[in-house]
Amino acid sequence: MTGVVSIIGCGFVADLYMRSLKAMDGIQVAGVYDHDAARLTQFCAHWGVSKVSSLQALLDQHPRDGIVLNLTNPSAHFDINTACLSAGCHTYSEKPLAMTLADAKTLHQQAKAADLMLASAPCSVLGEAAQTLGHALRTNIAGTPRVIYAELDDGFVPQAAYKKWVSDTGAPWPFEDEFRVGCTLEHAGYYLGWLIAWFGTVRSVVAASAETVPDKEGTGPFAPDVSVATLFFENGPMTRLTCSIVAPHNHQIRIIGDKGVLACRAAWDNSAKVTFAKRITVRRRLMESPFPKRIKLAQPTHPKVARWGAAAMNFCLGPAEMLDALREERPSRMSNDFALHMTEVTLAIQNAGDRSGAQIMTTRCDPMEPMPWAK
Repeated sequence: MTGVVSIIGCGFVADLYMRSLKAMDGIQVAGVYDHDAARLTQFCAHWGVSKVSSLQALLDQHPRDGIVLNLTNPSAHFDINTACLSAGCHTYSEKPLAMTLADAKTLHQQAKAADLMLASAPCSVLGEAAQTLGHALRTNIAGTPRVIYAELDDGFVPQAAYKKWVSDTGAPWPFEDEFRVGCTLEHAGYYLGWLIAWFGTVRSVVAASAETVPDKEGTGPFAPDVSVATLFFENGPMTRLTCSIVAPHNHQIRIIGDKGVLACRAAWDNSAKVTFAKRITVRRRLMESPFPKRIKLAQPTHPKVARWGAAAMNFCLGPAEMLDALREERPSRMSNDFALHMTEVTLAIQNAGDRSGAQIMTTRCDPMEPMPWAK
């Protein structure tokens, strides 16, 4: 992999991207910009990258065969993404692509008109665990999938010691912003991206969301801190997806098939074990085997990044895929349609409240081509 990226935003998540870039041979950082001059200086000095004095200067100097990484706070995503596309830059945005579906569709149309790539994090769908599960589905290890349970619960975060969560360059975890944006917009994509990659378009969403802990620290209003969604795919099994910063930590996904259960217990670990528990009968009792078999791919996968905090993820698999697609003159797996559809489904869950009923999705996305090492 080779190519150039430019970075906008030097907050907490930017350090995770730099950790990932260090593992990726051949990707260079052309320049970095943040509106906070002190933060920009500290970040660039730590990582040995070049700072740029303004957003416009960064966009003007950015190579047009490279990718701009928009790592700003979510409230700025739409404006920054618009500026990047207007400057003719292929753009990879931290999640969400935009805070409203109307804005996300505007970005999608803008990118299409300019023949530019527009992708959205997270990119763990390109990671080993997600690709291993996808391979297991394609090879029918568990039989026809009938239902999927996916959990993204992070514990009772409002009582956590989050003021002690500090990045490599001293950026604090932005708790007020996290509480205002909400765990669904921040985290649903980690499994939703896998699901859309495997099965394609979500036809409809039946969801509920609520703020169950109203007295969080900081200035509200705050987003729902719990959401539960049932997803109906055009060509896939009924799926339940749960997000919360209230329920005990659980990042498990289980795919229940005719022959047994495929499972992965760690959405934020690219190397997480993927297992298959065959369904058996013991003394007239039907059960899944208590000794599940680990499923592995037959060949090397991708560069790994050591665990930092709660995650062992390579945050640059998405940008690397886009750079490879540009160099090979092919469509990117992290497509514009994928980014828009994931955003629409996520917003439908986040904004469901207690009486939205069935919501019919207005966007579409084909299943994702598996990585070459996962075919």
